[in-house]
Amino acid sequence: MKKISFLIAYFFNFMPHFILNKFASLLAFLWVDVFGIRKDVVYANIEIAFPGTSVKLKKKWMKYSLYVLMKSLFDLFRIPFLTDRWIDNNAKFHGFEKIQSVEGCFFLCLHMASGDLAAAMISRRYKPLSLISKRFKNKYADQFWFSIRERSETQFIDAHGKNNAFEILKALKSKRAVIFVMDQFMGKPYGIETIFFGKKTGTAYGLALFAQKTKKPVFPLYSYFDDLGKLNICIKPAIDLSALITDDKETSYVNITNQFNLEIEKIITEHPEQWMWVHKRWKVFE
Repeated sequence: MKKISFLIAYFFNFMPHFILNKFASLLAFLWVDVFGIRKDVVYANIEIAFPGTSVKLKKKWMKYSLYVLMKSLFDLFRIPFLTDRWIDNNAKFHGFEKIQSVEGCFFLCLHMASGDLAAAMISRRYKPLSLISKRFKNKYADQFWFSIRERSETQFIDAHGKNNAFEILKALKSKRAVIFVMDQFMGKPYGIETIFFGKKTGTAYGLALFAQKTKKPVFPLYSYFDDLGKLNICIKPAIDLSALITDDKETSYVNITNQFNLEIEKIITEHPEQWMWVHKRWKVFE
């Protein structure tokens, strides 16, 4: 499977950029205009986050969001072949001076433009990363996906692995930055009831737990494509958690996780057309 995935990555990496973009646009068109997959879910999600949005704008956001999702898939195949020259020509970095003197830290992240490629570039150029990620149930899909992702300096921690707590602490001790992707629904036992865009839902509380335990700073991290097609990778200032911590741990987890949700909301509000709207984010927490 590793050889197959490498050959596929090799093929897509050397295809002209504009052809892959056209193909991503075609796939987004088929998804939205022909098959209408999860259109009701996307429109309902947008209505929750941005009440009163017109149907025309919802469709525009959905189509571009799926274009970004398809483009992100093709960008995954670039990871084994990254060079500094390619990075200089295709990416922009914002706010990375904030972590120059920081050793171990956390990144609060969400599903936006080419997250895996962005992580690979950060690990190569600025700071080694450890990314907490779910594994696929299908072993062939898992081998295919991770055999490409792992061809970078980014390390991966199984979100539900037995030793993930130890691996997170070990990464921090090694002065790595640990990425928590927190924009998807999470029920019990890994999630707690929180508020996201004004509506109750479940959110993973692992980052709140580790941030409180280790006292390491948490920086929002996200990426988006600009009008020229370049991938912009941005770090916002560390989140002040001091006023959110109480004597009761559970209350602190809720307070902190809700603050993380607010930070994610701000990022989505800045670039609503680039978030992954197809996910059922507002399931009933139980």
